[in-house]
Parts: sequence; structure tokens; C-alpha cells
Amino acid sequence: MLQTVWVSSPGSWALQESDCHRQGKKRSWKCRFVRTIIQHPCRRHAPKRSRKERMLRKIQICLCFCFVSGILYEISLLSSCVFSYLPMAQHYLTPEQVLNLGKSIIFLETTERLEPPPLVSCSVESAARIYQDRPIILFMRGLTNETALDMNTSYAAFSLLSSMKNVFIFPLQMETVFQETPLLQWYNQVVPEQEKNWVHVSSDASRLALIWKYGGIYMDTDVISIRPIPQESFLAAQKSRFSSNGIFGFPAHHKFIWDCMENFVLKYNGNIWGNQGPFLMTRMLKTLCNLTDFQGTEDHSCQNISFLNPQRFYPIPYPAWSRYYQVWDKSPNFNHSYALHLWNFMNRNRKVVVAGSNTLAEKLYKTYCPTTYEDLIQNAKHRDLPGPEDGE
Repeated sequence: MLQTVWVSSPGSWALQESDCHRQGKKRSWKCRFVRTIIQHPCRRHAPKRSRKERMLRKIQICLCFCFVSGILYEISLLSSCVFSYLPMAQHYLTPEQVLNLGKSIIFLETTERLEPPPLVSCSVESAARIYQDRPIILFMRGLTNETALDMNTSYAAFSLLSSMKNVFIFPLQMETVFQETPLLQWYNQVVPEQEKNWVHVSSDASRLALIWKYGGIYMDTDVISIRPIPQESFLAAQKSRFSSNGIFGFPAHHKFIWDCMENFVLKYNGNIWGNQGPFLMTRMLKTLCNLTDFQGTEDHSCQNISFLNPQRFYPIPYPAWSRYYQVWDKSPNFNHSYALHLWNFMNRNRKVVVAGSNTLAEKLYKTYCPTTYEDLIQNAKHRDLPGPEDGE
């Protein structure tokens, strides 16, 4: 191609004049190419950079390296096995690091129990499957940083949930959670032993503080996710003109949640069940807009807060909660629902999912939390079967 190239002197390239001028346009692209080489000679012949230029170049390279490393680290958090966390090793991620990733799905266990029952496991697993690109966090009051739990723990649900790449299990440290919120003063004054509804009250407070600080979606541990919730700022209507606090979502530092925390303290009465929960959400929503009855399956909107139709989470209302544990001739499709609240608080007789019962709840487990169903329900049935050595 460039047949008549020759070196005239160190650091310069030239082309015979005949190549550029005598052959016209056909060779013009070659001339431009060679001119480029002439204007930008080989790097080893370039004059040495000044000390200042070399220093600036090194700084640029370092900044680029840090930027790329940061991006790769964030990607690794959302795609690798580092998503599996147990609070016994210091090198694992902290709650703040995970929550700061944004858009977490948050569950709370404010009792002291360490073994999540199947319904809790199903709730967490279903969320992990529906929201695969988001951190799913289970905070547990009974867990401490010194608790020795690992993948070989005797707690079956821990091993199950810890194997899911986007599930984290953290201790619930309330004093830390309430820092820099109106709830800290209340927490420092309240006496848990004298509170008859402390498990519920402390949960009501913790969910508000966590969502205000970090944003995301809070869900009760008896909520089975079936499809993603499209709204970012929302409350869930339990019925017309009445809001639940079992499912809600807001971005970090949303004024509505801050106002709820202030009202929590101002109107605190731990003797009234729900006063700091659904009644709080309802009275605060009423200060923003005039609530009306729902018609059909439409949602309401109030100052950029979506008030979602009861069909979204409560297609089976609480008086009929036991229908989840009954056999249906034809199972409902829940086409208008994002998740299903199984009303565990109403389940005083402790109805559970039994393998082979063909109840609605069993079908939900099979569809939305199949690992929980297989590991905790079917295996339990097999363990309970009498062996040949048992006799009659």
C-alpha cells in the first residue's frame, strides 16, 4: 500500500512527492494517513513530558482506576455470593452498606426467636424471587453480633435463606436504628417490660425509622410477594379510608414518614393495639387529603403518595383470613394483587401449611416460595412419617 515510504530522519516520516500529487484523489486517503503519522510521530521519539505533566497523568490514571473499581464493586454486590450475610464475621457487609445500596425490601422479626417459621421464610423467599435486583433484609431482634450462626446451623430456615444471593440477615439493634430520628427520645424513656404490646410497638417504630433513613419497601413477615410493586411512594389500603402499615414504601427522608415518627411520639399510647401502626398511618394520611371509598380496582393518589386499592394486598379481608388455609374449588388468580397478606396476627389457632392438604396457602407456597415448601414443609412431612422400626 504505502510503497514509497522512507525515513528521512529520526522521528519523522515522509512520502515521495509523486505518490501524493501525481496520482490524484485515488491516493489522497494515503496522503492524509501519512500526514497523520508525520504530525503524531512514534511515542518513543516524542520529547519527554514535564514533571508536572507526568504528575497530572498519574493522577488521572489513579482517578480512573478508583472510578472503575467502584463500579465493579457495586456490580459485585448485586450479582455475587457476597449477598449472603451472617453477622458473625467482621469482613461481611454491614447493614448500612447494604441499605445504602437503595431500594431494599425490609422485614422485621421483633420477637426473640432465632428460627424463622415457614411463613416468615416464605415471605422472604418470595420477595427475593420477585425482586432479584434488590437487597432483601431480615432484621431479627433475637440475633446479636456474637451469635454463632453459619451455613451449617441447625436452624433450617437460616441455611435456606442464607443461600439466596440477595438475602441478608442482620441483628435488629433498635438504639442504632432510632439514632437521628424523633423516636430516639421515646425509646430511651420507654420501659419495654411494662409495655403489653411491645413486640408490635417496637416493630411499628423500627419500620418507620428504617424507611425514613434508607428508603425502600417494608413488608410484614406474613406477606407473600407475587409480582413487583410499581409505585415508589405508597401506602396500602386495608379497606376503604383505612391504611395498613404492614406494607408501605417511600424514598429516603420522605417528609410523610418523618411526620409519622413525630406523631408516633406525640400521640403514643402503647395500651391501644395499632395506635402507632395502622391507626397512625390512617390519621396522618387524613391530614393530607380527604379519603373516599374505593370503586372497583382503582388506586387513589394523595399529594404524590399512592393509596393502593385493598385488592393489591388484601383481596381476602381479615374477617375471612382462614380461607387461606381452606381448600378452594377454584383458586383465585389474584390478577390485581402485588402481594398477599396472610393475617398471621389473626391466626390464633396456629394454622400452618401441610404438605398434600391442597389448601390455598399450600398452592401459594408451591408457586412463590418453592424452596421453603420443599425444605420446610415436605421434608417435615417425611420426617414425621413412621419408619419400619416404629411398629404398630
